[in-house]
Amino acid sequence: MKIIDFIPTEQLRPFIKTYRIIESEDELTNRVLPSTSLAIAFRCKGNINYIKENQHDKLPISTISGIRKSVRLINYAKDTATLVVQFKEAGAKAFFKEPLHELFEESVSLDNFIPQQKIAVIEELLAEAKTNNQKIAIIEQFLLSRLHNYKPDDLISAAINIIQSKKGIIKIKELADSLFISQDAFEKRFRKTIGSSPKQFCYVVRIKSIIDHKQKKQNLIDLAFDAGYFDQSHFNKDFKLFTGQTPTEFFNFPSFW
Repeated sequence: MKIIDFIPTEQLRPFIKTYRIIESEDELTNRVLPSTSLAIAFRCKGNINYIKENQHDKLPISTISGIRKSVRLINYAKDTATLVVQFKEAGAKAFFKEPLHELFEESVSLDNFIPQQKIAVIEELLAEAKTNNQKIAIIEQFLLSRLHNYKPDDLISAAINIIQSKKGIIKIKELADSLFISQDAFEKRFRKTIGSSPKQFCYVVRIKSIIDHKQKKQNLIDLAFDAGYFDQSHFNKDFKLFTGQTPTEFFNFPSFW
């Protein structure tokens, strides 16, 4: 598998983390861990399937995926190419006015949000593009056409920074109080902007932080304890939901991005 990341142009950089092109000459299955932001995937060539309970569900040509708390297994057939738009945490809201929290744990065809005629044009252009730079240019033009007059929510941006600085270990009421807003109002505003509840978002940040620090050779048990897990079976259950593997399997045979 060949993975190449591209930096967005300056106008789109406040909203997009990266463009990622994934190419596979041979058939393989990839383990995609949950992240803290939404993504759009455009299948440029080949066949790609989600694997769930040993069933293969063919991926639509253009797909939008919400924030997840569980791992996703994706099978790439021979000779495939996919372009993934990875939004920043609050970035997707600049392009979609729809309630993004309804996408939590879901991946659906992009034509649920954008007219099929427009999607078909993008798909055809991507299929005809000869180079990766041409593909990126097509997607950037598409995104710029979708960019509406969006004013970032400073309160939610501050909440994201606090959650990440705390590695997801914070009570939602304490977070809301620190931002001088009621918990109910905060949770509604967060879901609308980010696409998940604050608690769900903290869960993803917490597990990701444990994995990131473990890869730096820190002790897993200590990391889990520091993250608020005082019951190892509870931690193992959450870890397997997040990665699809036990901690031993995951760190001994890493295969994910």
